[in-house]
Amino acid sequence: MLEIDGHHLTLEDIGTVSRGEQPVRLSAQAARQLKESRAVVELALREGRTVYGVTTGFGDLARIAIPPEDRELLQEKLLTNHAAGVGEILPDDVVRAMLLLRANALAKGHSGVRIELVERLLTWLREDCLPVVPSQGSVGASGDLAPLAHLALPLLGLGEMRLRGTRMPTAQAQAAIGLGSMTLQAKEGLALTNGTQLMASIGSLGLLESQTLLDTADVVASLTAQALRGIPDAYAEQIVRARPHPGAIETAAHLRTLLAGSRLTTSPGQLRMQDAYSIRCIPQVHGAARQVASHVRGVLEIEINSATDNPLVFPDDGTVVSGGNFHGEPLAVALDYLAIGLAEMASISERRIERMVNPALSGLPPFLTNAQGTSSGMMIAQYTAAALVSHNKVLAHPASVDSIPTSANQEDIVSMGSIGALKLRDVLRQSWQVLGIELVAACQALDFVGPEHLSPATRRVHQMVRDSLPHYEDTVLSLDLNMGAALCRAGDVLTASREGSES
Repeated sequence: MLEIDGHHLTLEDIGTVSRGEQPVRLSAQAARQLKESRAVVELALREGRTVYGVTTGFGDLARIAIPPEDRELLQEKLLTNHAAGVGEILPDDVVRAMLLLRANALAKGHSGVRIELVERLLTWLREDCLPVVPSQGSVGASGDLAPLAHLALPLLGLGEMRLRGTRMPTAQAQAAIGLGSMTLQAKEGLALTNGTQLMASIGSLGLLESQTLLDTADVVASLTAQALRGIPDAYAEQIVRARPHPGAIETAAHLRTLLAGSRLTTSPGQLRMQDAYSIRCIPQVHGAARQVASHVRGVLEIEINSATDNPLVFPDDGTVVSGGNFHGEPLAVALDYLAIGLAEMASISERRIERMVNPALSGLPPFLTNAQGTSSGMMIAQYTAAALVSHNKVLAHPASVDSIPTSANQEDIVSMGSIGALKLRDVLRQSWQVLGIELVAACQALDFVGPEHLSPATRRVHQMVRDSLPHYEDTVLSLDLNMGAALCRAGDVLTASREGSES
């Protein structure tokens, strides 16, 4: 059981909860924090203080005072008015992560909501009763307003939910787990919709996936390096220590482990003096992407334990203060950065694919087939990789450099972080596909040079691939390429390499 308190959530916690593998509850500390912050809001109301979004309207409408009898209605209308999302529905793993992060942010004790509200979000998680949330509509400035409004809409009995995978009206879903609608009190609608939980959820899951992808990329590259009779001297510790970027050091060490015992690698001058950059510079390029991921991890670790709504409540001195913690810029820039790093990793993978299928560069049969003329072999696999890499380059254009003012120019610079998050998902998906193509091509190439000569770690990977895919002849090529991507994404390639290293 994971206990949340607004301070100690980890990215790995988000991963397990997003997969439905771990139930969540509030800690005793979180319960105290929630009670204390709620007391501040109620005191401010009794004293007749003016509080943004509690006794006033929202955004440019903050100039309008809200009479006491309309304050609950204000919070409810906030959800219905802000639930303006469109586009594809977010997948369940992202919605679970959003619920967890929204609950954790509220539990921190700066939002002024009741415990019952947070408990309802956690009950949805435990029962796998998930709000249906459209993916588009946030500009990442006053937080992810539209997606978070859809996330909270079922509190009012509105919208739709997915109960253990089945989509239905909210009233039906909640009734099935013994729940009804709730009445929101002062500040609660605002606290639910202000925040960066769409960006942070997609970013956190993307970062975790990226780390697996980068490890897998080293494994696949080591297969290609052997198929092309590469020179591992370029990965020597003294080389990378002379320019000691941590990502390059880590990648080179991984490559040395993967290639240990290979009878396919060569020495300088044996076949050539040095390799092309796509082989020789793997530590530098993969390593740069690793350092991007490391930086983004640091940003996310701060974000997932932060209070990101407005205004914030401070029980220590009883103040309610307006600020800008909802602004997505820190995440927007980081997620753009991660997309760029992954796009570069996919680009070098595509270059290695080209070297294998091009007989002028590889010394292997043209397009990795002995049936030239009647068969194009893996010629078009490289076209597909090129198409994916080109699309990644378009997606690598940073969303965070754009801004379209909103709310009558009150919100006059916005982050577009949600767009950065959504395109990161596409870059990840396409990068897995490119790696899958390289994996299939490398195993095909190795069939010609002798897979029995591979290092122990990579011989196990080649065997695992051949257990699923025979040597390519004339089947529909996309089936093989999709299988290659699936083996990479499922972690099978990484697992096989580790098993081979330990054998």
